[in-house]
Amino acid sequence: MRAVTVADTGVQILDVDMPKPKINDVLVKVHACGLNRADLVVADGGAHGAAGGAGTIVGMEFSGEVVECGDNVKNFSIGDRVMCSGSSTWAEFAIADYGRVIKIPDNNMDFTTASTLPVALATMYNAIVTIGEFVEGQTVLIQGASSGVGLMGLQIAKHLGAQIVIGTSTKPEKFNKLKSLGANIVVNSKDNDWVDQVLAATNNDGVDLIIDQLSGYTVNQNMQATKIKGKIVNVGRLAGGTTDFNCDLHALRRINYQGVTFRTRSVEEIRNVYLDMWKNLGDLVTTGKLSLPIEKVFDFNDVAQALSSMRDNEHFGKLILKL
Repeated sequence: MRAVTVADTGVQILDVDMPKPKINDVLVKVHACGLNRADLVVADGGAHGAAGGAGTIVGMEFSGEVVECGDNVKNFSIGDRVMCSGSSTWAEFAIADYGRVIKIPDNNMDFTTASTLPVALATMYNAIVTIGEFVEGQTVLIQGASSGVGLMGLQIAKHLGAQIVIGTSTKPEKFNKLKSLGANIVVNSKDNDWVDQVLAATNNDGVDLIIDQLSGYTVNQNMQATKIKGKIVNVGRLAGGTTDFNCDLHALRRINYQGVTFRTRSVEEIRNVYLDMWKNLGDLVTTGKLSLPIEKVFDFNDVAQALSSMRDNEHFGKLILKL
């Protein structure tokens, strides 16, 4: 089968062996693949968890048709249309643990649309609801809101009843688009007074919950913008993985600051995340109330162009590879 693999200079499409599902796996004929920031890291020679290095098959999100099920898989059948997350997914065939496989709703959702959803839904449901312990009526700020995962976060917060949803972006041309997808207010995290803007919108209290995809230069400002005894959930580090941390500010505001990742979770933990997410958000997805805009669909052979587009960071919404 053909697969996008990491080479010494960028990526290349090679013929590789088809994966063989284990007892808890589902083998899928892939129709479309979503691009995520972690894929760019791997494609550029870095590592994301255990994935990385020359010969690695890139990818973590896809949709397609089930062609084989492991012996322990009970809820899926050959021919089912599914959306999944996993590893080594930018290929003609990919496998996923059954707990990370979701049947595509029977509402005319196509494979391209389905390939945008698994990572964003699971990441943001876990961050906002499970870890962030969101309660209806709270205020939520999404750092890095114009990413695919960030856009899903805006929508989840809005549909679950946030009083105010604030998104951040460093690109003013994206502000109105963010408002169309759930943000009541959008601020530029590079502005010197963005914290003041957030405080002004929250009666000078700060927000109840920040979902931080940036870290880096925003870390101490985030604490200034968070309510006393509020929560910050560190999902990503797009602005840098190390920085000076104001421990005194953290203590003074009594902030619950928690980091999350799927990379150090057990298989059972991840299954539970997906199960809870779909139980609580599945109807919103099926009715189209939770969805992501698609910026551009690339032919599988044009994967280098797709990665270049993500690297340029000018897109709004998802970039997709279509097989």
